[in-house]
Amino acid sequence: MSGPAKRKLSAREVALDVLTRVEQEGAYSNLLLNQSLQKLQLDRTEAGFATELVYGTIQRLNTIDYFLSSFVTKGLAKLQPWVRNLLRLSFYQIYYLDRIPPHAAVNEAVNIAKRKGHQGISGMVNGVLRNVLRNKESLHIPESMDRIARIALTYSHPEWMVERWVRQYGEEAAIAMCASNNEAPHVSVRVNTVKTDRASMIQDMVSAGMDARPSELSPAGVVVDSGGNMALTDWYKDGLFSVQDESSMLVAEALRPEPGMQVLDCCAAPGGKTAHIAELMNDTGHVLANDVHPHKQKLIAEQAFRLKLGSIETRVSDALTLAKQLKPASFDRILLDAPCSGLGVIRRKPDLKWAKQPEEVEQIAALQSKLLDEVQSLLRPGGILVYSTCTTEPEENVRMAEAFLARHPDFTWAGEASASPAWLEICNKTEASEHASLIQILPHQYHSDGFFIARFMKRQA
Repeated sequence: MSGPAKRKLSAREVALDVLTRVEQEGAYSNLLLNQSLQKLQLDRTEAGFATELVYGTIQRLNTIDYFLSSFVTKGLAKLQPWVRNLLRLSFYQIYYLDRIPPHAAVNEAVNIAKRKGHQGISGMVNGVLRNVLRNKESLHIPESMDRIARIALTYSHPEWMVERWVRQYGEEAAIAMCASNNEAPHVSVRVNTVKTDRASMIQDMVSAGMDARPSELSPAGVVVDSGGNMALTDWYKDGLFSVQDESSMLVAEALRPEPGMQVLDCCAAPGGKTAHIAELMNDTGHVLANDVHPHKQKLIAEQAFRLKLGSIETRVSDALTLAKQLKPASFDRILLDAPCSGLGVIRRKPDLKWAKQPEEVEQIAALQSKLLDEVQSLLRPGGILVYSTCTTEPEENVRMAEAFLARHPDFTWAGEASASPAWLEICNKTEASEHASLIQILPHQYHSDGFFIARFMKRQA
């Protein structure tokens, strides 16, 4: 005789579990959420609501805690993690989401507290949230607060990050970057030009009822609004496109790979830029896709197989040792898409802003410098080396590029003569570009990831 059917978890319960495990285990919210949604098979609406609650609560974390702390007598830190996160995600609904009836948010929180805890906890949750409801209109960040602290709380970012961005880019740009990081990212895809072209792909998407338009940044890019998960479409399965951010698509353009060339991608996983390089070469020549993580080699190989790109070879090794393994001056092009602090992709990974510490920028810059020094000897004279990161920090970007040139006088900036027409067009429309050799894109400028790309050329002997 079978027992009673197991109750299906609600979107709020799934979000609460993810938020609590992210806090306790240091797990990545995007990976944990995807695993939970696949395992629990929530319908599309519930899955969307759970996603909104997880990302929204993490995005606004310090602002939520600032307001909530005045309603919890013994302090948020003394609560059990699941109770703390239940209050946070409920506050997020009450304060930030207009479409959720506030009393429904409170009632559902109390029901969850009863199921997971006891009468005392549910009573406390009920009291705190009803107090929030009564005082919602009076919750504001004080005008008298220190300027940096006020920006950090208004736009929910760590103070150290805001202070750096104000110093580096000015207050107006820093505020725009923070606000942009709290918005939902665009969905964009890169058309596999070996198999089709952008105009045909857009036509097919529009015919299927999607809102698709050409990317402003990349000649192979398409921005798709209201298209859902593009990786679940038959077009994706058939290798007609890859899901990729628009800024990321600029990296392969910067390299200007040509058919028949030998190209090295030093830190290649998960393989998006590798595949784009092979596509620009019309799948002729050889792209050596190296990565230090053995389990990521499979991801690169799967991408190449799906896109039917036979010019890609995968390799597992530490990029710091490549110069000892490969023949000197044996590549026409080298891409070093370096490990970085990742502060340009906070919109996609909101937990990253709370996990990072300022000293990590200095540590990762030291590794980037070593990687550049190691791989440069593999480039032939007249070849192009592209260095890229998905961060906004000058120590990892423009200062890193300038220091590399100072250490290696056999390299120079790769200027207009070596650039592709697509890259030159991008440089002409991008404010933060210099002599076709480098671009810094900030997250608010094109609603894409923050990215830095520098192009170097090895001088002819």
